Amino acid sequence: MEKIRRASHAGSWYTDNPEKLAEELEGWLRASGLAQSPDVRGVIAPHAGFSYSGRAAAYAFANIDPTNISRVFLLGPSHHYYTPKCALSTATAYKTPIGDLPIDLEVIEELKATGKFESMDIRIDEAEHSMEMHLPYLAKVFEGYHVKVVPILVGAVNAENEAMYGEMLAKYIDDPYNFFSVSSDFCHWGSRFNYTYYDKKHGPIHKSIEALDRMGMDIIETGDPDAFKQYLLEYDNTICGRHPISVFLHMLKNCSSKIRIKFLRYEQSSHCKSSRDCSVSYASAAAKLKP
Repeated sequence: MEKIRRASHAGSWYTDNPEKLAEELEGWLRASGLAQSPDVRGVIAPHAGFSYSGRAAAYAFANIDPTNISRVFLLGPSHHYYTPKCALSTATAYKTPIGDLPIDLEVIEELKATGKFESMDIRIDEAEHSMEMHLPYLAKVFEGYHVKVVPILVGAVNAENEAMYGEMLAKYIDDPYNFFSVSSDFCHWGSRFNYTYYDKKHGPIHKSIEALDRMGMDIIETGDPDAFKQYLLEYDNTICGRHPISVFLHMLKNCSSKIRIKFLRYEQSSHCKSSRDCSVSYASAAAKLKP
């Protein structure tokens, strides 16, 4: 039975006009100046409204060479629904204004059979924006290619289970037909986010935020999930995709392929100068096979 997840954030977080959306995405991908590479096996990209993070996200998605990829695993954090596990979509396809992406039901069944995942109903799926904000870019990059998606909502997973999911999913990285799209914004700064860490030695607040984010990005680039966990414990940086990123780092640690993450773009929604200001940071990375 067909069960379509609507593009529930189209018309608000991004345009629902197909021509306009395609034009915007093409423009941002072109402006990144990056070339597609078959060695890129995954990305980390933001998930805010496109007027905020669309340009930054292009620095992740422009690296994708769609030629040999037939499946995209999509890992996104849960903003509204609490679960200590990872949850699988119950939809059969994800709709976007520029083309629908079918779900890989076989892999969903395979994962379900492990007994480690829960299923999320369509309401939870449609309320969540973290994976949806990657879909228009994926639909654009894979235009004309047959690709299926495996959406995994990563809940408030503890360190032990991050490692468990990472080990379980690692084998999928070793299949060159698979690709991984990891969804995360970086620091959410300001009193509305209950986070106002400020190290004055960096100068203005926005420079302190950048130094904090870049410290996290450098640690993610080392590929060490334990060091990343330590960093989060120490600074409590409000990286909303901390769990998907941690699971991905455990996957890279447990697979046979040698893959390295490299950040290519960093932006902030605004430059905070006083404690009354607020901002969200956006960072885009590519995970590439080591030569």
